[in-house]
Amino acid sequence: MAALPRDTSVAVIGAGAMGAGIAQVAALAGHRVLLFDTRMGAADDARDKLVSTLAMLRDKGKLDATAAAAAGERIVAVHALGDCVSTGLVVEAIVEDLAAKRKLIAELDVIVSEATILATNTSSLSITALAAGSRHPARVVGMHFFNPVPLMPLVEVVRGLATADDVATTVFDTARAWGKTPVYARSTPGFIVNRCARPFYAEALRLLGERAVDPATLDAVMREAGGFRMGPCELMDLVGHDVNFAVTSSVYAAMFDDPRYRPSVIQREMVAGGRLGRKSGQGFYRYGEGAPAPVPATEAAVPAPASVAAHGDLGPAAALAARIGAVAATESTPPSGLGAAGALAIGDAWLVMGDGRTATARAAAAGVRDVVVFDLALDYATCRRIAVARADTCSDAGYAAAVGALQAGGFAVSRLDDVAGLAVLRTVAMLANEAADAAVEGIATAADIDIAMQKGVNYPRGPLAWADALGARFLCTVLANLAAHYGEDRYRLSPLIARRAQAGMPLVESR
Repeated sequence: MAALPRDTSVAVIGAGAMGAGIAQVAALAGHRVLLFDTRMGAADDARDKLVSTLAMLRDKGKLDATAAAAAGERIVAVHALGDCVSTGLVVEAIVEDLAAKRKLIAELDVIVSEATILATNTSSLSITALAAGSRHPARVVGMHFFNPVPLMPLVEVVRGLATADDVATTVFDTARAWGKTPVYARSTPGFIVNRCARPFYAEALRLLGERAVDPATLDAVMREAGGFRMGPCELMDLVGHDVNFAVTSSVYAAMFDDPRYRPSVIQREMVAGGRLGRKSGQGFYRYGEGAPAPVPATEAAVPAPASVAAHGDLGPAAALAARIGAVAATESTPPSGLGAAGALAIGDAWLVMGDGRTATARAAAAGVRDVVVFDLALDYATCRRIAVARADTCSDAGYAAAVGALQAGGFAVSRLDDVAGLAVLRTVAMLANEAADAAVEGIATAADIDIAMQKGVNYPRGPLAWADALGARFLCTVLANLAAHYGEDRYRLSPLIARRAQAGMPLVESR
């Protein structure tokens, strides 16, 4: 099957932000678009706003004048569902409610032809359950866009148990013809993105719950070290804590209370208190005129140490060692018990990359006092900030020496409490673990999962590609250490990571 011909009419049901965005994309692709909403005047208002948006894009030189005018003319507000009778594709973007969507699909069943594809923009509801209310479940498919639709490239094409292969293929090819990046997914709670992204929020909320870090510092570390476009706290404020909490709760319930998806008491309290984020004026941060800008905690400048000695193979942190001017030591390996192939010696202090244990645990295992652990970074050669934790036994002098060495390399240093896995490392490990489980379960291919996480939520690197860069064996160690520290099934290892570690193979085999 190929994409729908351009002369095929497309109906969009629901004229909110998502529906209007889908209408804009379809109209720019050359389709006549019928926009319907049950709210009086909503479709007309949305159509007028879309015409204004197209004119603005024209005025900014982002859209040809002829194309803008033609797309505007192709968008038609209709005032009865029956007006959608002659369409080849219906995309519903109404309220995220199973009963409401099933009712709409049942109504469309008796209006449109049997050949019309019924696509739902649901972000997490079961496609199988939605299709069960249809006379023709084979034509019901997920077509999940991301907000804002005109800008976000990803579309998840989601098959339910009854979805016909040719229907999914047509929607996939149509999304690509509309300039989007489609990926196939199997119907499961959260599909790809809303499932695989849960650890980004969950690990942040756990760190806050342990009082290991404040929101501003956590966000700065995730942006400036992890390379994420937004930190988890500011992202939850943007999405809305009511929305984020609802998605987490629905995935948790749908996964039969799997502890990996357990909602946070912190977020529940914020929702109960009306602190929903930007839309309410307060979430983790305050918004509006006069609101203070978040300021991350950054260690004060201290003198650089006279020398730093690099022991053994620093692996992913080799660029950090080079950046701070470490010189190879005559000894080949660091003290046994630190649990790292390589470490940096600064006088009597040891600076090591995180491995999922606390700095205190590593100091005890190595029989040394002054241990400082640094967090993972996307690129140690260029990142601006690094998070560290000091062992409870670490002297002030040893800690200052480690901080001074990092500052000499141009890092802003943010101290976290001595928490297992720090911030970036535990988040990336859990993102990779969740993505690996999704691949094992056949939700999507490993390559498509990485594409979805980069295109759908702007991650700096696909979680499985990141896992391959770090090595599956290293991830096994990190997750095993987190599981031992917390004693929870939450950090159980994905069998895919375990297998690939044993075989010495990458998680994304096509690379």
